[in-house]
Amino acid sequence: MKKIIDSFDYEIEVIENTWITLRCGVKLSSRIWLPKTSLKVPAILEYIPYRKNDGTRTRDEPMHGYFAGNGYAVVRVDMRGTGESDGLLEDEYLKQEQDDALEVIEWIANQDWCDGNVGMMGKSWGGFNSLQVAARNPSALRAIIVVGFTDDRYKEDIHYKGGCLLNDNFWWGAIMQAYQSRLIDPKIDPLDAKKKWINRLENMPLWAGLWLEHQLRDEYWKHGSVCENYEDIKVPVFALDGWADSYTNTVFSLMQGLKTPRKAIIGPWAHLYPHDGFPKPAMGFLQESLKWWDKWLKGVDNDALDAPMIEAYIQDSMQPSSSIQEVQGRYVGLSSYPSEEIINETYFFTHHQLLRENPLQGEQIKINTLQNHGILAGEWMGAGVLGESPSDQRIDDGMAVVFESCALEDDLDILGYPIFKTKLKSNQPRAMLFVRLSESREDGFVERISYGVLNLAHLDNHSKVQDLKEDEYKEIQIRLDACGHRFSRGNKIRISLATTFWPMFWPMPQNATLTLELNDTVLSIPKFIGKDSQSFESVAQSAPLTPLSLLKEGRVDREVKYDILNDTWTFITDGIGGVFGEGIYRFDEIDMTVEHNLRRELRIKSNDPLSANYAITQKMKIGREGCLMDADIILNQRADLEYFYLEGKMEVRENGKLIFEKEYQKKIKRIGV
Repeated sequence: MKKIIDSFDYEIEVIENTWITLRCGVKLSSRIWLPKTSLKVPAILEYIPYRKNDGTRTRDEPMHGYFAGNGYAVVRVDMRGTGESDGLLEDEYLKQEQDDALEVIEWIANQDWCDGNVGMMGKSWGGFNSLQVAARNPSALRAIIVVGFTDDRYKEDIHYKGGCLLNDNFWWGAIMQAYQSRLIDPKIDPLDAKKKWINRLENMPLWAGLWLEHQLRDEYWKHGSVCENYEDIKVPVFALDGWADSYTNTVFSLMQGLKTPRKAIIGPWAHLYPHDGFPKPAMGFLQESLKWWDKWLKGVDNDALDAPMIEAYIQDSMQPSSSIQEVQGRYVGLSSYPSEEIINETYFFTHHQLLRENPLQGEQIKINTLQNHGILAGEWMGAGVLGESPSDQRIDDGMAVVFESCALEDDLDILGYPIFKTKLKSNQPRAMLFVRLSESREDGFVERISYGVLNLAHLDNHSKVQDLKEDEYKEIQIRLDACGHRFSRGNKIRISLATTFWPMFWPMPQNATLTLELNDTVLSIPKFIGKDSQSFESVAQSAPLTPLSLLKEGRVDREVKYDILNDTWTFITDGIGGVFGEGIYRFDEIDMTVEHNLRRELRIKSNDPLSANYAITQKMKIGREGCLMDADIILNQRADLEYFYLEGKMEVRENGKLIFEKEYQKKIKRIGV
């Protein structure tokens, strides 16, 4: 349980809206928490597009109130073109976004309540841009904290993985259409709210189409990817994420790449701030963040760095379920990364077996997987909603080619990246290979531990397409996602191979058959041999919660349907009364009611990759008496051999009257996906 702290060293003043005017005349909307003191204090910036007034308000109050109560000014800014801020949001992570942030930091440092020292923090978009802004080296920025972030926008974000198209590219693009459709509060901007809102609707991009136009790792993705030069970042970095999220790989790569003072914590959570961590256990994130700010913004000599560089949760073996609420395990430490506390154990392949010694038998195996393989995968990115975690993998393994070790004689802890290597050929010019690592339990259940995927037309790198030749073998390597797990004695290590993974990835255009040379196939397991370590507090704290009235409980329904006569699988997720199950609620302080419903349907035939179809229907409602908006948005994605087709429609009403409508039609060339 989270401990609510309602008494701090400082009383707090909350300023609902302050305009930050940039040199170009654009005004950014900000909400500010100030400790009541005559002294100047350091400041913390969170700078994101998700609406401080009626979007992230639920999480802002408990977190930023906590920092303010401990002697920090906190400034929560809506980026250009979002919330009540002026201008247009034209894409993710543009240079303009960074330029604006540099001005915001300068503005904060020059306020009469700030001592000139500024920290920056954020989760997801805010984690991305904290790193990007740090790489621009604003003079007042002293340190950052990042949660659920990436350092490589192509390889490790919501659009592509292993060169394959994530279906979450379309999902997230659809959500951005809804988020950016919302009205601008006339109580904050009584003169220009309606005009700014209509201008935003008229100029909003088709988000999923923007990202689908860049199917290779080109300059578009390199911009904002701090992995291009880690040495650009010169301030201390505190990085956190959870295994149920999709960004844990970048915790390791960031710790390896940076040269500044740094540390990281990986827990079991989804894409959440860790004091709200789910699946449990959460952690005392705000206490640890306060230590970080005290050290780098106030110059306090404390124990913020008196811990291993990475403290990571080793998760115990557990019966798999789509509704995991708590994960048993323990924290361990890595003093550096790469680490001598991790050693590689190699497994070799023969028909359906994993062996510790190479059998040298010259075997081959063919893989051609049904298009519906992956039905129990769970979500690519967990958001802390029941139904997201992967279920028992036996059904999916029935469609894959499976290899299994002998029963383990002792517990086996792994931490880091499993690596799969093989030599293969394909009968089609485009194909993918999917690799799943699981624990096959004595009770029969199969728990997924990690997975990796590779677009085989991207063998040299992700910047160009090289068609596969039918009789030409290629040596490949797939790095599975980083993981921390204990395989229990008596259980088995299982590797499953497939050529599809729906509904997580869009299928390749042809139904390919791969031939693998097992004599050239190996699996490397990152065995952890170090010590337990937990330097931080387990009990989560926060300031008092945001005043909120829940008007209707929300839920997220999930189901899989199979039409036998038409050989069609339909995967349905229905977020009713809240896209993440949050329900319909009213922010009492500002009398603003929020409702967001989203239904997604992904259909595919078992043997036809070109039958793939993704439809999303949304309703976004927000407002108060006399100021109500209602947006209906329908979007669809399909493809043939040569093109993707994105189609849809948006209708927006104000107080029941239609004020805006738009149809979307976009045709995009397939480039190797």
